[in-house]
Amino acid sequence: MLTHPTFDQLKDLKLDGMAEALRELETQDGTAALSHPEWLALLIDREASSRATKRFQTRMRNAKLRHIGAVIEDVDYRSRRNLDKALFQQLLTGKWIRDRRNLMITGPCGVGKTWLACALAQNACRGNTTVLYKRLPRLFDELELSHAPSR
Repeated sequence: MLTHPTFDQLKDLKLDGMAEALRELETQDGTAALSHPEWLALLIDREASSRATKRFQTRMRNAKLRHIGAVIEDVDYRSRRNLDKALFQQLLTGKWIRDRRNLMITGPCGVGKTWLACALAQNACRGNTTVLYKRLPRLFDELELSHAPSR
């Protein structure tokens, strides 16, 4: 099989995940024993994973989160922010998003409201939901600018 034209065709078809998987499978020793359907399944699986990852990265980039490393697995319920664990677990299900509700996190300064909001937003991005993170002062600035009379 001529691999170079195959790689070019995969790239032209924008099947970058498949091209990458094919290149890796050719270099591994145990892959010669795989059947054609097994090879094809591995290539398709890699392409699907690659596309899902790219979509997630795009959602995260467009969300413009302040804390990219904030993840729900790192939430500390024992800290002084008096976070209701049951309520937060309910928010993690994403039902409030599917019901088209907004979420406003309030509390004193320094308790991690921004970090919690970013963790919830990243969780939503993982669940294939588009997210836009805005802080209230900036949101008001944008609303004032959009409603300002033109001169």
